Amino acid sequence: MLRSPQFYRNRLDFTRVLHDWSRKKRYEPEIMDELIGLVKGPIDRHDGLVVSERRYGSCAVVGNSGILMQKEYGELIDGHDVVIRLNNARTERYERNVGVKTNISFVNSNILHLCGRRQGCFCHPYGANVPMVMYICQPAHFLDYTVCNSSHNAPLIVTDPRFDVLCARIVKYYSLKRFVEETRKSLDEWGSVHDGSMFHYSSGLQAVMLAVGICDKVGIFGFGKSASARHHDHSNQKAELKLHDYEAEYDFYHDLVNNPQAIPFITDTFKFPTAIVYQ
Repeated sequence: MLRSPQFYRNRLDFTRVLHDWSRKKRYEPEIMDELIGLVKGPIDRHDGLVVSERRYGSCAVVGNSGILMQKEYGELIDGHDVVIRLNNARTERYERNVGVKTNISFVNSNILHLCGRRQGCFCHPYGANVPMVMYICQPAHFLDYTVCNSSHNAPLIVTDPRFDVLCARIVKYYSLKRFVEETRKSLDEWGSVHDGSMFHYSSGLQAVMLAVGICDKVGIFGFGKSASARHHDHSNQKAELKLHDYEAEYDFYHDLVNNPQAIPFITDTFKFPTAIVYQ
């Protein structure tokens, strides 16, 4: 395989996309105004539609919290123009709770890395024609992207690294704010406690931010927790993993719904959509 022409093509593609990704990894709040062209544009072209700068009308972002099993939101979710699902969470047997419609599959690159081990890089629980949007957890996963991208019928879109940086800044801000308000400790102590795995923001946070950039109305489902519910709706995991600062992200969602102008690092000219969190 190492002598094959395909190997050299993949290596060249891997080097190119990794270089482009690294070169753009910087803070630029204007990226929110570019998401329509970066994400909606390729999807429209794939669907044979005329590419426009208009946002989607309404979008449902469906998280994977076990609280979804306590409600029958399926019909309400499917009533949105666009439904965004996370990390290949299954819908079978849970249709009344989570719906059946999927227009965009949002995943982190660890998911694609696992899919890349399957024959044909199969990673389409919602159908081979459903577009995927993915953010990169590890640069090495661009190799999976390079190999799998050619086998996908629908667009496989990597999030712009400027968008990744913006999401990380927002989560850090809310995490720091909570730490100061709740503990009254110094910022030095915050750094030592939180500068590790806690600042790997969740896939859900980034999917919501994506919807904020490409939709006029955003419905947020399956975000939150309950003592009587599993952590995930599609697994037996009971407790949260210490990978994300969920409480900080919940504070962000609260501002998004009630006071979006309080969200930092976003340009003053950006138009926030109407957002609702369904508990």
